[in-house]
Amino acid sequence: RLLNHGIEVEDDELIADLDATVYALDSTTVELCLSLFPWAAYCSTQAGVRMHTLLDMRGSIPAFVHITTAQVHDSRVLDLLIPEPGAFYVMDRGYFYFHRLYKLNQALSFFVVRSKDKYLWKRIYSHPVNKGVGLRCDQTIKLIGKKSALSYPEKLRRIVFYDKERNKRLILITNNFNLPAEIIMELYKNRWKVELFFKWIKQHLRIKKFYGTTDNAVKTQIWIAITTYVLVAIVKKKLNITQDLYTFLQILSLSLFEKTYINELVTQTDYNNKILHSGNQLSLFNL
Repeated sequence: RLLNHGIEVEDDELIADLDATVYALDSTTVELCLSLFPWAAYCSTQAGVRMHTLLDMRGSIPAFVHITTAQVHDSRVLDLLIPEPGAFYVMDRGYFYFHRLYKLNQALSFFVVRSKDKYLWKRIYSHPVNKGVGLRCDQTIKLIGKKSALSYPEKLRRIVFYDKERNKRLILITNNFNLPAEIIMELYKNRWKVELFFKWIKQHLRIKKFYGTTDNAVKTQIWIAITTYVLVAIVKKKLNITQDLYTFLQILSLSLFEKTYINELVTQTDYNNKILHSGNQLSLFNL
């Protein structure tokens, strides 16, 4: 749920109803000045670092973060993950590589990934769908390309739906055959929580300007921003604080050196009390 000033970390009903952990995997690039950060060059005119993040969608909390130069492709991070059996990994098409997806399948994990266009497959069976919610087809397929069939020798599920918000026809590939197609579709839509996380981090925790120019300085500042976000989100959740995350962060930043309980800091003050003027106060206009 996106609020005016931040991300609310309450559990989403869909995610909460699933008896499994749901992760969104994505990355964002932090642009850098090439002349100041030559070690982060990824083309002749630009430099940057990439923050690869695995976000637990139950609370918008990062479960895994890996910082690399912008040259490192998104899909390579899948090789670093230790898959959690029974968990769902929701990804965009930058992670659409069958040999890596098959590793998730072998680890008894589920994936929902947006499909690329160029690969050969054949339909084995078509399931009925509710077109009123945007679904177009729900198929069981088998890969028939030479390389793809070797990389992923088992059956897959292909779901096509029309996204009204983005005016796009999207194709999803998953290895889960039990959940309804509507749930798979909604899981992918919830992937945008990781995009909101990136936006929030960049806007509110000052990782656009860096105090140092070395590899270590840049990574340290990004890690400090992520740690700040996680600590504030955990405290907000534990204390059931009603203010949105941005407001809570602002309150803390203005009260760093005050010896006051956090609950007292965020308690709404009653400003409706009548202000009594002292008789010793001179009036400006009635002298």
